[in-house]
Amino acid sequence: MREDMAKYRRMSGVRPQSFRDLETPPHWAAYDSGLELLGRQEAGLALPRLEEALQESLAQVESCRAGCEGPEEHQREEEEEGPGSQGGLYEAIAGHWIRVLQCRQRCVEETATRPGRSFPVPDFLPGQLRRLHEAHAQVGNLSHAMENALSVLLFYPEDEAAKDALNQYQTQLGEPRPGLGPREDIQRFVLRSLGEKRQLYYAMEHLGTSFKDPDPWTPAAFIPETLREKLREDQEQRPWDHEPPQPKPLTDWKDVLLLEGVTLTQDARQLNGSERAVLDGLLTPAECGVLLQLAKDAAEAGARSGYRGRRSPHTAHEHFEGLTVLKAAQLARAGAVSTQGAKLLLEVSERVRTLTQAYFSPERPLHLSFTHLVCRTAIKGEQEQRMDLSHPVHADNCVLDPDTGECWREPPAYTYRDYSGLLYLNDDFQGGDLFFTEPNALTVRAQVRPRCGRLVAFSSGGENPHGVWAVTRGRRCALALWHTWAPEHREQEWTEAKELLQEPEQEEEEGDEEEEEMASRDPSPEPPGRGPQRVQDKTGKPPRVREEL
Repeated sequence: MREDMAKYRRMSGVRPQSFRDLETPPHWAAYDSGLELLGRQEAGLALPRLEEALQESLAQVESCRAGCEGPEEHQREEEEEGPGSQGGLYEAIAGHWIRVLQCRQRCVEETATRPGRSFPVPDFLPGQLRRLHEAHAQVGNLSHAMENALSVLLFYPEDEAAKDALNQYQTQLGEPRPGLGPREDIQRFVLRSLGEKRQLYYAMEHLGTSFKDPDPWTPAAFIPETLREKLREDQEQRPWDHEPPQPKPLTDWKDVLLLEGVTLTQDARQLNGSERAVLDGLLTPAECGVLLQLAKDAAEAGARSGYRGRRSPHTAHEHFEGLTVLKAAQLARAGAVSTQGAKLLLEVSERVRTLTQAYFSPERPLHLSFTHLVCRTAIKGEQEQRMDLSHPVHADNCVLDPDTGECWREPPAYTYRDYSGLLYLNDDFQGGDLFFTEPNALTVRAQVRPRCGRLVAFSSGGENPHGVWAVTRGRRCALALWHTWAPEHREQEWTEAKELLQEPEQEEEEGDEEEEEMASRDPSPEPPGRGPQRVQDKTGKPPRVREEL
């Protein structure tokens, strides 16, 4: 459906107003509209929408809270233990009230979760207040800016950015304004929420109930000392609160690249983005030829790694062939493809990993997570009036939402991927350029033409949405690689493939030793008239032809 939507957006005469959203709740519609206007530097137009988003969010929270007071049978099964699960009237009342409070506390989290998403937007309400005070300041409404900045401090009293902004607004206003304070609706919300948290933590400490506080802003003083350490560990495990630390950039990339005989063709600035680069010279023309032949032989052997006999999973106008390192090694052992090509595939993938780590993550080791030799072939006679892409715009470790520009690092995305690489093998085809876009998946920021030995490397997150233009003629082949900081997600098949390709070498060495021993025992020449004989080894398999890499 997303691909269809993207296709409709590219049609001539179709405007954003042509689309009508029947799924998004009012507070999300107003929120997204306000963010879009802010992104266009139209703070005056954004303010009514941002204010509407806040009011609708609070209304949604109230509606959710009202639903928490339903009959017992509607409560979640996992909350049935605790006070009220057994005992008399007082225990039943306590148990019911605790469940109501737990449900009410979850309402902000549910309001902050987009339809179809698994995790809420962090700090949803404080984040809206921050945007409101900044937008009011931009249009000169300093009293309203102060009101919203003071409201942020209700959640985070030590927020340095909010305190600095507040001092700046106060300086610009001059004399203090009497009666100027936080928003009343936010004051009521915070006081009520803290009162409920106090009761829930009391029940947790003294009655043995459970409570997962959804808010990172809860003051430490409200949490009993006996519970603080456990709650801190729970919060650290929440995927939306903690992003992986960013690598420290290497200052002298040039020396590293020169050691590898590689040139930096375009850096992030030239590609109009962040953490992306184009590097040339990773493969010689001969090496490109070996890998292209490997892909061709594997395709003829029917090894399409999950795409056997099908068209591309991304478009009906192209054939798609994919080969993994392990499948290549298995085919080489079976004699279906060149051992030289299978070994080169392993060597080149490690070459790319080494360069990617040197360029982006010199102080933190990267591991190969997945390696895929991929070819896309245009289907003849099916390219007329084609409007789709060879690969739709996406990010590699998060689910890209073009409507909002956000990228959700959650399944089904491969969330453990940290850096991506595309190493091209040829350029004798039409179309098929890689391109980077804005998070809206529409505005193209940079475009790269494939060529033999060219590597495009970039971080795998939402900062690098990318896609591939349609391949309209010929066959486009590239090695796609993903890297991870997490050792537990390293590519196990790579190690298996390496071991599999080493076995024939060991067998050949053993065979050579046996031949030398037999020759020393029987030095007689071969009888005349006998041609070369086909010899069997101990396993009954014919000896493999020795190939040099």
